[in-house]
Amino acid sequence: METVLIVAHLFIVIALIAVILLQRSEGGALGIGGGGGGGGLMSARGSANLLTRTTAILAALFFATSIGLTVLGQLNNESSSILERATEQTDGDVTVLDALNDLSGETSGDASGLDLPVPAAETPASDTPEAPSQ
Repeated sequence: METVLIVAHLFIVIALIAVILLQRSEGGALGIGGGGGGGGLMSARGSANLLTRTTAILAALFFATSIGLTVLGQLNNESSSILERATEQTDGDVTVLDALNDLSGETSGDASGLDLPVPAAETPASDTPEAPSQ
């Protein structure tokens, strides 16, 4: 569904760009569709009204597909913060820190009451400098 809406959105964008560029320019802008003779199917005023209505319809469709894509994106987004997940799992005696540790799966097991993950200690490098070789 989301892919169909994205494709429709892209077609609407391309059509909207084309219709805007076809409109008569006022002041030398990018408009291509200028005056011309009266030998066409529509008068200059009729084509201006048609292009204006088409632009308004395409703009409304553009906004509708943009809102639709936003709503679909929010429906598919089920992420929650780690604090929300931790508070959902807490019982009466369990603190949020304990629940966070249960979510991470690593505990240090120290007696301070806070079972926070502790990184492993690295072995220090030797303190004696190496002699330069020549």
